Amino acid sequence: MAKILVNDGISKDGAQILKNAGHEVVLDKVDQDKLSAEIGKYDAILVRSATKVRKEHIDAAPKLKLIGRGGVGVDNIDVEQAKKKGITVVNTPAASSDSVAELVLAHMFALSRFIVASNLTMRNKQWNKKEYKGVELAGKTLGIIGFGRIGQSLARKAMALGMTVIGYDVIDVKTDLKCKFTKNLDNVLPVADYISLHVPKLAKPLVDAAFIAKMKKGAYLINAARGGIVDEKAVVQALNEGKLRGAGFDVFEVEPAVNTELINHPLVSVTPHIGASTTEAQDRIGHEIATIVVNFFAGK
Repeated sequence: MAKILVNDGISKDGAQILKNAGHEVVLDKVDQDKLSAEIGKYDAILVRSATKVRKEHIDAAPKLKLIGRGGVGVDNIDVEQAKKKGITVVNTPAASSDSVAELVLAHMFALSRFIVASNLTMRNKQWNKKEYKGVELAGKTLGIIGFGRIGQSLARKAMALGMTVIGYDVIDVKTDLKCKFTKNLDNVLPVADYISLHVPKLAKPLVDAAFIAKMKKGAYLINAARGGIVDEKAVVQALNEGKLRGAGFDVFEVEPAVNTELINHPLVSVTPHIGASTTEAQDRIGHEIATIVVNFFAGK
């Protein structure tokens, strides 16, 4: 049976699935700077977002057969180097879709109804009832950039709220949703009241000054996908100039986030990368990744 390092935690159910299959499960976290010295002991390593599995770690792990990430993307793993070494890389793309979609809606509501500002000012003994005239989501248009599992989950919820949804992707997407779909960003940006990003890590920002210039004046931008796909300085400038009415961020160029101008901006709603941080999502992630690992070592 395999010796598995679970370095960023796993649900009790997931750990039990691994143990029931006869695997040795090590839950003691290995610090990033010590990973190269320790990873060689294991047949598999399971991570979330915190641990980075780079070339030097893979090269130091002759026994390693599997790298698993509990989450959607695998940008914290050197996938190409793993392939060169014959190591399989897996993730759990479906487990956190609803949790992330709900957080996006939470940011949309927070921005549209001044929930963040109201909390802060009321705790400072201010009663700014007349200043916080918001807008309803119903009747507005939501542009979803990246129409995979999370994007479609968000679309279902937004449509239930009475929003018009336009899904965008670079590939044809199969869906049973009765909403608009396009492969041309110019069909989305000028008309969407809200833009939500659901794309993988990119070599350069997708949302830059040129992207924002094409957006509808007074629109809202939400990023709960990946840090680095948005030029944060361009967003701050657009907020200050009135091009954007608000922005919501769960992920950042640098984490923990250090762009205080963005974080403290009165028109910005922020959360510390908690898109998948629900009890339900963590249970699903743990169960899914454990099942994948068990099947892998069983040859299925």
